[in-house]
Amino acid sequence: MAANAFMRLIQFIAVTMATLATVFLAIGLEQEKRKPNFIVILCDNLGYGDIEPFGSKIHRTPNLNRMAKEGRKFTHFYVTAGVCTPSRASIMTGCYAQRVQMHLNSRDGWVLRPVSPFGLHPNEITLAEVLKEQGYATTIIGKWHLGDQPEFLPTRQGFDSYFGIPYSDDMTKATGERIGSRMDGNKWPPLPLMEDEKVIEAPVDRNGLTKRYTEVAMQWIKQHQEKPFFLYFPQAMPGSTSKPFTSPAFRDKSKNGPWGDSIEELDWSTGQILDKLVELGIDKNTLVVWTSDNGTPMARDMSSPSRGNNKPLFGRGYTTAEGAFRVPTIMWWPGNIPAGTTCSELSTTMDMLPTFAGLAGGQVPQDRKIDGHDVRPLILDEPNAQTPYEVFYYYQRDHLQAIRSGPWKLFLPTGKGPRHPHVVKGKEAKPILFNVVKDIGSQEDVSEQYPEVVKRLMALAEPARADLGDLGKAGKGQRAIGKVYDPKPQTLPNK
Repeated sequence: MAANAFMRLIQFIAVTMATLATVFLAIGLEQEKRKPNFIVILCDNLGYGDIEPFGSKIHRTPNLNRMAKEGRKFTHFYVTAGVCTPSRASIMTGCYAQRVQMHLNSRDGWVLRPVSPFGLHPNEITLAEVLKEQGYATTIIGKWHLGDQPEFLPTRQGFDSYFGIPYSDDMTKATGERIGSRMDGNKWPPLPLMEDEKVIEAPVDRNGLTKRYTEVAMQWIKQHQEKPFFLYFPQAMPGSTSKPFTSPAFRDKSKNGPWGDSIEELDWSTGQILDKLVELGIDKNTLVVWTSDNGTPMARDMSSPSRGNNKPLFGRGYTTAEGAFRVPTIMWWPGNIPAGTTCSELSTTMDMLPTFAGLAGGQVPQDRKIDGHDVRPLILDEPNAQTPYEVFYYYQRDHLQAIRSGPWKLFLPTGKGPRHPHVVKGKEAKPILFNVVKDIGSQEDVSEQYPEVVKRLMALAEPARADLGDLGKAGKGQRAIGKVYDPKPQTLPNK
């Protein structure tokens, strides 16, 4: 009897082990088949040289160091504008901001202001909508800045939920009162914190934004771990003020005042997200992209790091200099992206839409022009992968100022347009050519040594002008900006 019982026990254990093996194999296969999650962490006004993986010697960013060690740095990753609204429009649409006319308007100037009648047109197909079509849960936690009217809010643009501020952290009631009727500043409300389409706090405590956003993001990831998800996480910091806001745990802890404190808290936030993915066992199925919406404007004294650093690149944010358009970028996807690697091929924020669409099993919209490209070969470090861009355009609002093709960047003669960052006042505005691969600081004008390159790039300007416009002249490929005719401020209910 004892022998028979023992044999039955052995058989039971064997059957159980085989069953578990089958279950685990099925789970593994299901994980392999499952569409990848996407997280885009977008900092605000953070410079190329502000983090350790890109050369900072003053800010401590251990989590970004880890991300770079386990992932892939992109040293020629570009935004499409040196300022936030048009830059963010390109992420959402996969297009140059000029194509969707989010580059400027007569009342708002550089970026959308509070109570603006303008916003991203509801007919545009956003990255969130493309992924939602593939069964993704979608959310944005952070700064939107593509229109604060109900018609333009994230929940009308493909996001299931929204938690954050609708525009820049410096666009407060006090700021509006200072500028008065200019840009309708006298209508600006206290800075609102929104949940979906309702204001839940006003004014929001900006000191706690990074911490609160991070906590909400981690909770959302936990709640949505069982299905493919897209988390768009545009942080409010370092932000648009000269003294960024931080929670008490990080205040006065860095070697660079409020700016450094803010960056070190952003690094902490990133570490929390990565750790949560590992804890939940979904890290190998999640592509995380960490970048900035544009370079930092820097302090008046450009040798001071007190308002960020774009070095070794040339120039300030808000311009068409490399320091405005080329941003620090790290991508992390354990088991898929080769660890500790660097990509020096040109890619852009416009590429997120077509690339994520391809990874999700979908496709880009077929009824309109999309300027971005599927750059999976660059992300995954496939052999001989090269940039898909023959040409990349640098616009200052509606003014085409520069062109890049291969290693060459040509600043065009300014003509009747505003001066570009390499024109010295009183000097003739002639073509200026840099090899931005060899000459990372854009120090040596080589236009006279390479006249054939100048001629070729000058010719490449004409298709852009015809398609995307230049100096007030519309382009044939432009689409309409969204507009309402009676904008209202976003305020607390019954206010």
